Amino acid sequence: MPEGHTLHRLARLHQQRFAGAPVRVSSPQGKFSEGARAVEGRVLVRAEAWGKHLLHHYDSGLIVHVHLGLYGAFTDSELPMAVPVGQVRMRMIGADFGTDLRGPTACEVLGPDEVAAIEARLGPDPLRRRADPGLAFRRIAASRRSIAALLMDQKVLAGVGNVYRAELLFRHGVSPTRAGVAMTEEQWSLMWTDLVALMKVGLRRGKIITVRREHDHGAPSYAPNRPRTYVYRRAGEPCRVCGATVLHTVLEGRNLFWCPACQPD
Repeated sequence: MPEGHTLHRLARLHQQRFAGAPVRVSSPQGKFSEGARAVEGRVLVRAEAWGKHLLHHYDSGLIVHVHLGLYGAFTDSELPMAVPVGQVRMRMIGADFGTDLRGPTACEVLGPDEVAAIEARLGPDPLRRRADPGLAFRRIAASRRSIAALLMDQKVLAGVGNVYRAELLFRHGVSPTRAGVAMTEEQWSLMWTDLVALMKVGLRRGKIITVRREHDHGAPSYAPNRPRTYVYRRAGEPCRVCGATVLHTVLEGRNLFWCPACQPD
């Protein structure tokens, strides 16, 4: 599932390519036909992201809400666009560019109150201005769930996924099993500052880069064309810092990786 920086990159791209002019919207697949008709030909005022949610605001006051989920993706092209191929849920055509959306978990037209309700359920997004890290800490400090589970809970923190979760905990020497109530405000402040910086790098470069320069050597990355990671998808391999074996488990249905020496219980 794409992490928050990916949605912010999409919002920035759609803002550049479509905002400020009428947009032709259709649903070649047919599942979004009614929603497409509601915004067809309207001016896209702005595109923004909150966590893993993409929001297209139109001049009519309606908002197209997209959640990519595990399989959703946009495919962009210059005009003229080719005949749609596959299950295209939504096609957007602007003055010079078009984009096709396939496989999202959600693609729907909402009103301002409905969008406000979604935003009210989400925790602070490290990539949004005026995000309140104190809100996330209050929710963390009130919970006996593990910090690893809490970091992935979008009601606590919006936009963080499996890679940032594993790497952030490693960079701060925090055991993934530590209960939220055991976290200190000072620890969380340091983690939040680091997370904001890491996600800004991801936004700028389009890649999750977490390994410090002095550790960026040795075993290759877990997949071609991906930067090295400290622990993510490195189960059974030696830690880049101390040499201990990186461990793996499944927590609340998601893979979790950590170094038992650098992140002691």
